[in-house]
Amino acid sequence: MSRSVAVALSGGVDSLVSACLLKQEYDRVVGIHFTTGFEQNGNSDSFDKNTSDSDLTRALISHLNQQLDIDIVHIDCRNEFRHRVVDYFIQTYQAGQTPNPCLICNPLIKFGVILDAAQKLGVERLATGHYARIQVDSKGQYHLLTGVDSNKDQSYFLGRMNQQQLQSAIFPLGDLTKFRVQEIARANGLIPFTGNESQDVCFIKGMDYGEFITRQSGIEPKPGLIADMQGKILGEHSGLHQFTIGQRRGINVPAAKPYYVLRLDMSTNRLIVGWKEDLYASECRVTQVNWIEAIPSGPIEISVKLRYRHQAVPARLIPENGHTVRIQFEKPQSAVTPGQGAVFYKGEMVLGGGFISVNQAS
Repeated sequence: MSRSVAVALSGGVDSLVSACLLKQEYDRVVGIHFTTGFEQNGNSDSFDKNTSDSDLTRALISHLNQQLDIDIVHIDCRNEFRHRVVDYFIQTYQAGQTPNPCLICNPLIKFGVILDAAQKLGVERLATGHYARIQVDSKGQYHLLTGVDSNKDQSYFLGRMNQQQLQSAIFPLGDLTKFRVQEIARANGLIPFTGNESQDVCFIKGMDYGEFITRQSGIEPKPGLIADMQGKILGEHSGLHQFTIGQRRGINVPAAKPYYVLRLDMSTNRLIVGWKEDLYASECRVTQVNWIEAIPSGPIEISVKLRYRHQAVPARLIPENGHTVRIQFEKPQSAVTPGQGAVFYKGEMVLGGGFISVNQAS
């Protein structure tokens, strides 16, 4: 029986090498390049800002064809991406929280819309260039593991995938380091369409979050007051959507030492600030938890990542119901931010993840 697989192709080195490796193992490899409507001509130095999206897409697909010699399908995801990812991003910021769009995009777009498209092409499984691993046990249970390269591990972004999606997923780079991936690219003459590494919020280029939200939502920034924890007025801000917990830049209030954002009070439109030591929290609540492993029946010891660049730290997970847990940190953590993802680990295994809701100061 012919073995076939689809691979999501962005034009970067990771997806190129993924496709190259898959060609050595599968009889048929189908490339899928999807557009979101937010590429903004930022993918290649060879094109100026006046290049149309369609011309850019054609050029990228032509480049991929020359590099890989496989069939490549273009999927237009503009509507789905706008409604499922960008709207979520804007609404979360407007609610005074800090979103993590990759935690939404991976299960809903890549292993939702794109996986569905692949299966309609007669291909059952979809590969991506994520640095993560999947293992299946003797009972047919799928487990998500960290990538071998700890500096590139992207299992955090996959913490909301389910068993069916993991069964359909392939991560060819999970056992490789970034250095080895670059070696494979050079050995096979693979040249990425873009030399830029992907960023945490891929659809924002050339502007800050506040400017993006204003442009996309049409909502004018609402100025308000800056206050400390005692309610003392320190200054004015030009819009809460420009700030996130732990932020230092942009507060512009002179003091003997830097102020940091502690809280966004949406009810009064106040920016609450304080000192760096005021940022620490001893616990938080996590809601909308997606479990990859079995839901624990009682408290368990875990490690938890509170954002992608955060080093996982020891903590105690206390279930409150099936999809809400309380996390007690072994040591207080800084900038525990509502809206950000909290992903739970047991060793190298991802247990699941949800969104930070309520913080408790140390």
